[in-house]
Amino acid sequence: MTTHPVATAQQTVERIWADVLDLRDASTGGSFFELNGDSIAAVRLVSRIEDELGVSLEVGDIFEEDPDLAALVRNVASQAEGGTR
Repeated sequence: MTTHPVATAQQTVERIWADVLDLRDASTGGSFFELNGDSIAAVRLVSRIEDELGVSLEVGDIFEEDPDLAALVRNVASQAEGGTR
């Protein structure tokens, strides 16, 4: 049985999000900057998503959109499925 790309993307993004933002639980509510994300964390987040999932994001998108976890997962999952942003 193969894992669906969306499920893989969600699990991976949740793990990276929690690690980069030093959260015990990825489901902690709040946007990237509300959770004390900064420019270095944004670069780490984008870089790790690209490295682990092959999904290209722009660091500037993190600053412009200030996503919460659910929005980031939707964006990454859409790209992982071959969709567009």
